[in-house]
Amino acid sequence: MDQAPVPQTFVERNQPPHLPQRAAKALPLPENTPSTLRELHAQLAQSPHLETSTLVVSEPIAPPPGPALPRRNPQGRRKRGGTYAGESSYDVPGGLWNWVVMAQVKEGTENKGAIESVVRTVRKTLLTVEPPLPLPPNSKRRMHNGWAMIDAGDFAIHILSKEAREKYFDDWTW
Repeated sequence: MDQAPVPQTFVERNQPPHLPQRAAKALPLPENTPSTLRELHAQLAQSPHLETSTLVVSEPIAPPPGPALPRRNPQGRRKRGGTYAGESSYDVPGGLWNWVVMAQVKEGTENKGAIESVVRTVRKTLLTVEPPLPLPPNSKRRMHNGWAMIDAGDFAIHILSKEAREKYFDDWTW
């Protein structure tokens, strides 16, 4: 009767059949990923709110160019209506960001604060790196569209629900 209880340890427990299987690991990072994004990726990979298989850190993919506008000469005394305004400094190739981070929250948790929780994790991580990144003020409004974006200067972080990802990103990098 004075026997010591048997210690129970569960190193790797099988998932019950009625629960979905554990998601795959996050995709590997590209070789030239900045250290700030490596730290952010490590934090996001541990988040219980994210589908880790959808965590992507990559250089932005440029959208295909649209058709060229037909050239039309300006008309009238004031020379209005022309479509060729000369060369522009906005024609520089590349986008606004050098890197893009995308992550999808687990299905069913979007309206329960999962997106806001991940945004808090991202902001906390980026403010604790050396040197801290200048982030815009935190929006106090609650997200109702299933998509939050943080502009961190050289890179952007998108936190999406499954519906927003399917609607706006159409499986292009996932």
